[in-house]
Amino acid sequence: MNSTQKVAIITGASQGIGAGLVKAFRNRDYRIIANSRSIQPSSDPDVVAIAGDIADRAVAERLVKEAMSRFGRIDTLINNAGIFVAKPFTEYTTGDYIKALSVNLDGFFHVTQLAIAMMEKQGSGHVVNITTSLVDHAIDGVPSVLASLTKGGIAAATRSLAIEYAKRGVRVNAVAPGVIKTPMHAPETHAALAALHPVGRMGDICDIVDAVVYLESAGFVTGEILHVDGGQSAGH
Repeated sequence: MNSTQKVAIITGASQGIGAGLVKAFRNRDYRIIANSRSIQPSSDPDVVAIAGDIADRAVAERLVKEAMSRFGRIDTLINNAGIFVAKPFTEYTTGDYIKALSVNLDGFFHVTQLAIAMMEKQGSGHVVNITTSLVDHAIDGVPSVLASLTKGGIAAATRSLAIEYAKRGVRVNAVAPGVIKTPMHAPETHAALAALHPVGRMGDICDIVDAVVYLESAGFVTGEILHVDGGQSAGH
């Protein structure tokens, strides 16, 4: 075991932004614990794919246990897993509410608590949370109360954790994307979604990956909510 090679846990890692993050961090010679419900085994010995619902604490425990037993450390946790339910507020079902809280909040809480405990023992570590620009700038016609309720909580927790652990060597930051061109958005919606951003286009996966990589290298940055949203949060 090479105990000096850095290790990252990435949730929501099977496609879209998560898959882009796995590739980017492997290109930087990180070993990866990759999780999503449907993730397939990897042929790369330095990528351990663990399928399961991150909202289940047992799954979070397994991610951290595998990182420590296989690689001996956890340097970075990227909380990328999340869901977005776009419905008018009065049309949300109890099931919608429970699902959003389960994935977006429970998933964040369990794995972050366990990972930070390991980072604190090491005296170093970095947590990056993926939130949404809608937390700071709601858009007429894009109903987003559940996203704001859950991802807004994570944005606040990012700042709180950053201060709590600032003197213990653990940094905590977040990236707040606009609408990103991923498989969840059908091509016929792209023109309308592009118009939501002042720059006139949707974001690309590489835009978010580059932001996370920047934060990973920015040792003097903690408690930051980095908006990667084509100017959306600045106004219209």
